[in-house]
Amino acid sequence: MLCFACALVGALARLLVFFPSKKKIIDLDQIMDILKLFRERYTTKLYDSTYRLQAEEINQIKEILRLAPSPINSQPWAFEIIEDDVIKKRLSEHSMNNSGRVRAASHIIVFHVYRSVDVFERERIGRLAEGAQGFYRGYVASRGELAVRAWMERQIYIALGVLLAALPAMGIDSTPMEGINLEAYDAILGHEKYRPIVAVALGRRHPKDENQPSITPKSRRTDVFL
Repeated sequence: MLCFACALVGALARLLVFFPSKKKIIDLDQIMDILKLFRERYTTKLYDSTYRLQAEEINQIKEILRLAPSPINSQPWAFEIIEDDVIKKRLSEHSMNNSGRVRAASHIIVFHVYRSVDVFERERIGRLAEGAQGFYRGYVASRGELAVRAWMERQIYIALGVLLAALPAMGIDSTPMEGINLEAYDAILGHEKYRPIVAVALGRRHPKDENQPSITPKSRRTDVFL
């Protein structure tokens, strides 16, 4: 299982794209603000079920996801933003320990990838520059279909990392969720071209959420650099 912390690698640099400084040199105050956001960000365990994100916030989230980078700009994904309470309830029944979060959160974003490698190659790879296509054929497709599928799935975590990095700057709490039944999600959402990989709950933390850093301080390794 992939680690969500790994999804944040490189996302700090992406934040500077979304919220750039007008100065040409590095703004240390801005960097400190970003670090503050990262230190305060956490995986929300309990949501305020009465809170709903505004349409403008959802539009900003869509643009952030649309701008997410991908290797050779292949963009093998689709993002589904779910607000409907009936659908959230159905998904919650297949969300394991995340069941309550799926029901109470304002929105759920489900990250999908292409179901068919052939369709992906026709719709995405075939539109790329020859150099990018050559890389794909020589270093990805040459290893077989399973390797292509794994390569596409890994790219989802780039988009996930960008989103998780941007949300704190918007004042939005979130919960990345691999603890979901992907087959059940697939059956409920029913997209012919795409299949789900991971989901994120969005909303506002409940004041009694004991996982927030003001109650439970973050615990992070200090020996992660080689």
